[in-house]
Amino acid sequence: MIDSIVLISMHIVGAAMLFSLWRLLRGPTAPDRILALDTLYVSAIAQLVLLGMYIKSGIYFEAALIIAMLGFFGTLVLAKYVIRRDIVE
Repeated sequence: MIDSIVLISMHIVGAAMLFSLWRLLRGPTAPDRILALDTLYVSAIAQLVLLGMYIKSGIYFEAALIIAMLGFFGTLVLAKYVIRRDIVE
């Protein structure tokens, strides 16, 4: 029962990833693209956690943690670039 719910959830998160990718490619402004990239990070984390639950393996949770750290850092760098047009002060 839980495996079928996890599988359905994986399909829903996959659709969310496709919509985020579409906004990333077609976003009219840079902040829209940054927000889409951040949403794509969160969706990738959710997808990896769901995959780890489906396969019953703990390695996917560690990969999700690494993506979360890199995604946070990438969002900070991109936001700083949009605000100041310079990354290094």
